[in-house]
Amino acid sequence: MFSIDGPRAAALTLACFLGTTAVHAQNAAAGPSATKIGVINILQAISSTAEGKQAATDLDVQFASRQRELETLDKQVNDLQQRLSTGQTTFSDEERARITTQGSRLAQRLDRKKNEYQEDLNTAQREVVNAIGRKLVDVLDRYAQENGYATVLDSSSQNSPILYASKNIDLTQEIINRYDQAHPAKSVTASPTNKPAPSPKPATPPPSKPQ
Repeated sequence: MFSIDGPRAAALTLACFLGTTAVHAQNAAAGPSATKIGVINILQAISSTAEGKQAATDLDVQFASRQRELETLDKQVNDLQQRLSTGQTTFSDEERARITTQGSRLAQRLDRKKNEYQEDLNTAQREVVNAIGRKLVDVLDRYAQENGYATVLDSSSQNSPILYASKNIDLTQEIINRYDQAHPAKSVTASPTNKPAPSPKPATPPPSKPQ
């Protein structure tokens, strides 16, 4: 369901986000010894990190029940439309009006829930993209400074000036590897932590015998 590099609002948010961070990365790397030019596909990098893949799985789980609800409502609307189509000559006017009204209400409910679903999904995606994107640009900053890059261009930007770039200057996989080393994803399949055994109560001393 969720794909960070898909044509969703998260990608548009990332483009705005990189409008400032890409400049920061270039300026931070610039220096007397910085001579090389690199290219990175930021969207691909974010979605290919371990955290990005984990986020996609988490969002699939988070929105799965709502997706099923939309599919159920959509089927109900289609079923009513099919009933009207096949029963045009057999339904009474009252029956056709009843089914039409029911279908209209279901369609309105479906549209409302679709809009709510998309808004919530877009918000969740933006949060993921921005959170990973900021950390990834920090990794890119350090790498560029350490390796003498004067400029690193984002090939995933809609306004990218890049017409051609050699694979030899593509830093995408290297930054993904460095990001995963610095920010390993937390596994959701880890076994639950065993609860610690309750501490034994201190033994109560026996009552002293009367003298």
